[in-house]
Amino acid sequence: MFHTHITHFAPCALQCPIKIRNFALFFKPVTTSYYISMKRFFISLFITTCFAISTLAQAKYVFFFIGDGMGPNQVLASEMYLAELGGTIGRNQLLMTTFPYSGQVATFSASNGITDSAAAGTSLATGKKTNNGMIGVTPDGEPVESVATRLKREGWAVGIMTSVAIDHATPAPHYAHAAKRDDYYNIGTQLATSDFDFFGGSGFHKPTNRHDSTAPNLYDLCEANGYTIAGGYNDAKRLRGAEKMILVPAEYTADRTLRGESIPYAIDRTDGDLTLTQIVETAINQLGNRDRFFMMIEGGKIDYACHGRDGATAIRETIDMDEALHLAYALYEQHPDETLIVVTADHETGGMALGNSHYTLNLQALQHQRCSEWVLSDRLAELQKQYGKHLSWEQVRTFLSDNLGLYTQVPVSDEEDAELRAAYKNIMRSRSTVKTLYKDINSLGDKANEILNRNAMLGWTSYSHTAAAVPVFAIGVGAEQFTGWHDNTEIAPLIYQATR
Repeated sequence: MFHTHITHFAPCALQCPIKIRNFALFFKPVTTSYYISMKRFFISLFITTCFAISTLAQAKYVFFFIGDGMGPNQVLASEMYLAELGGTIGRNQLLMTTFPYSGQVATFSASNGITDSAAAGTSLATGKKTNNGMIGVTPDGEPVESVATRLKREGWAVGIMTSVAIDHATPAPHYAHAAKRDDYYNIGTQLATSDFDFFGGSGFHKPTNRHDSTAPNLYDLCEANGYTIAGGYNDAKRLRGAEKMILVPAEYTADRTLRGESIPYAIDRTDGDLTLTQIVETAINQLGNRDRFFMMIEGGKIDYACHGRDGATAIRETIDMDEALHLAYALYEQHPDETLIVVTADHETGGMALGNSHYTLNLQALQHQRCSEWVLSDRLAELQKQYGKHLSWEQVRTFLSDNLGLYTQVPVSDEEDAELRAAYKNIMRSRSTVKTLYKDINSLGDKANEILNRNAMLGWTSYSHTAAAVPVFAIGVGAEQFTGWHDNTEIAPLIYQATR
């Protein structure tokens, strides 16, 4: 209809009889500038009208993915790594980067130029800045409401899921308020009373109150508030249809005192391990029949890997979150006019750089890494325990080859060999470790990982967070609003706006 008006308006005007002399000057340029200006006017009118119509659409199914620690280079490295595995230079695109709208997000907190996950998580959940270390409150301690809580109050189903503990800094601001992020038991009690419909992750960081032996176990408290606790993917399938569910690995239902840390890295995964994709699938099965739902999904271990400057593991965690994203996209394809998917990050971790010398990358070298730096460190400790002072350099060299490909698939220079031998002698003299945020790493393992990353041409500036801007990708209802530069406080209001 609009197209007809645009294409036929000008010819019609030309055919109109002009009998008033004064109009001659007005219609004189009709075949040039007037025609062009009128065509532009109606095109503009068409676009404006279409936008007005589009704003009438409401998102009924909202997926909010947060890659913890995922900066632009974590995304690009993953794509270029996949391309190199296929024998090409370039990008093998992740699903998130195919979305039609994208932008960048600044992440600073109210108190620091470099945010922590608590402050950034609060900004993404509520649209408000706060200080580092604070959950769901303003800098002066006043509670602020999250989009998830508001939507729940308006009758939406809500699911919160992560690859780390469900009371950790990124998921917590969606349902809790705490002046300190490590007030885990208090945060967990707020989860139990949130009335959200689904939680999934690695359990509670502190399921018991160490200061009050009479306080209930958080799993028991959740059950008292109507939650069904599912221990693993198969148990969740058996319990499908539960009104409210919390999905955790099976070991946490067998022993409810266990401290929830994280589900295994994708690179370390074995049969039976709970995965982020399984958690998202379960959430969709649980909530997919509801009229409206909001889901926050955190790829939490991208950050963990980057804190250890573990490039191979960080890349595989990024790819793993993207695989979970496919489930949301499948629902979008069924309901494109009712679905919004937003993918962003709370901050960048590690200062990952693509290139450390010359004009080349060798990301394919990372394919030879068989386990995360965490597991590598544990295996080295076991090797030391087994052989003690009799652990030889030849045994260590074989170990590094088997687990990282060093010396066999990945060449080691004389200088790098000297670095590794020095690190070996150091751990044989004493228990030498490198402290990272989530785990103390065997210093030899850390050095070996550093050399593998060096050969892959990956660089790092930090063992911690940086102030780098992070990407945002969007598709669906209201997705066009996520283009350009944003502050992290703008994301939540834009999501909420899409549901109006």
